[in-house]
Amino acid sequence: MNEAGRFPILVLEAVERRYGRGETTVEVLNGASLALYSGESVALIAPSGAGKSTLLHLAGLLEKPNAGEVIVGGKPTSTMSDDERTALRRNEIGFVYQFHHLLPEFSALENLILPQMIAGLSRAEAASRGRELLAYLGLSQRESHRPAELSGGEQQRVAIARAVANGPRVLLADEPTGNLDPKTADHAFATLAALVEATGLAALVATHNMDLAARMDRRVTIRDGQVIEVG
Repeated sequence: MNEAGRFPILVLEAVERRYGRGETTVEVLNGASLALYSGESVALIAPSGAGKSTLLHLAGLLEKPNAGEVIVGGKPTSTMSDDERTALRRNEIGFVYQFHHLLPEFSALENLILPQMIAGLSRAEAASRGRELLAYLGLSQRESHRPAELSGGEQQRVAIARAVANGPRVLLADEPTGNLDPKTADHAFATLAALVEATGLAALVATHNMDLAARMDRRVTIRDGQVIEVG
């Protein structure tokens, strides 16, 4: 518990991650620790190869650490089964990537409906929630459009909406504005920031955009395999 008595939503506790075998082992993270709290956005800024994607994969339960613990919503995950980790990831964690990864054969609304139905909602409930999100993001007039009919910024805003459609408590973003021009990137980031504030998400955003990083609540980097707070 920290930050005025609040409990963190996501904790990485002295995690270690290494790849390879024997003498070719590469140690990427070595005792990295980080806590994310509700309603805060944290920028993860580090050079390529420092371990940003690895840290996001561990935080998102896509990989298991070699040592240490990842705690989501107060639940340690190291001893969970694969099914339990999958369920926790589906319910508690949303992902946004540099490329939108929208399903091209489906409309913007259908791209939001599908993950909610997989999580157990009826189509009617999922459609209602999807329309609310698209309206909030200023995309009501685009809900029937397929990704190829949307601009790059619109595609990324739909991807952000999809990431939060299931009401996760953690949002992990890996260079979410990396493919966008500065003006469009600013708009997409404003969308993400508004959702964090409105929903109480905890967001960890890997970015090389220092202007956007400066607008987040905290900034961290990876140095010698550990997470370090930066100014």
